[in-house]
Amino acid sequence: MKNKQLVFTIAALIALMPVPVFSATLEELIGPTKAAELRTAGFISRTQLKNPSPGLLPQHAGLRRLIDETRTSLGPSLCAETLFLYEKPRPQADSDAVDTGANWSEAERAGLFNQVLALSTLTGIQYYSASRGAMRIFYESSRVIDNPDSKQVIPDPMYATPPVSLTLYARQKDLTFGDNIYRYDYHATSDAFFFVQENLTALIVGIIPAVGRNKLRTVLAVIDCGDSLLIYTLSLAKAASVPGMGERVGNAFTNRATAVLKWFTGRADGVFQ
Repeated sequence: MKNKQLVFTIAALIALMPVPVFSATLEELIGPTKAAELRTAGFISRTQLKNPSPGLLPQHAGLRRLIDETRTSLGPSLCAETLFLYEKPRPQADSDAVDTGANWSEAERAGLFNQVLALSTLTGIQYYSASRGAMRIFYESSRVIDNPDSKQVIPDPMYATPPVSLTLYARQKDLTFGDNIYRYDYHATSDAFFFVQENLTALIVGIIPAVGRNKLRTVLAVIDCGDSLLIYTLSLAKAASVPGMGERVGNAFTNRATAVLKWFTGRADGVFQ
């Protein structure tokens, strides 16, 4: 009887122990060819204006399911993607003894997740404007709001443990598409987190509605791959059928994705210190 109780107690303790999480390698996520290119260049981008279909999408089941559902519901006319490799900073104390294959800790995962919730910190970031040939302010203002109707500004949320799913609303004014309301749907797993941004108001360039209400989905995904983070962005839009508008919007999304990547990696540096 005592032996049976001991076996039961040990089994119960094992069941309560945390299960180690093993992240996929970069090669497993995007294939050896793209992985080699990304390790060399650090950045890959791609824009499609005809029969758009993501070609840089990582092999992550949750992310791929989300993208498939988004494409089916939206029926996009353009697709702009980027892949970025963020190498985790090495501890300064003993850089020679670093385990470069270490997965992120729960504290690091929570810290990184809170950074992508900090939408107010997007205020003032800049992107390269191809039409002007110069850097330009992206978001003149960016604030989390309580809901799309009252639009009351609330603080950026923070979580000790990332929730499996979360919805935020934001009011963001940018110098290309004006003052708009967006919905952000966040999803978190043990090895990744991602959000989908959806425009709840039409995006207008000058006097032309470039992208109708609910016709844009922008995805930012952060996937742990041991020594690095794989960051994937995707913009899917049903752009106005005005000559040249699709190409203009596609280029804008690629350049703006670069600005968001720079913003996130700057915030990530602080988490890994």
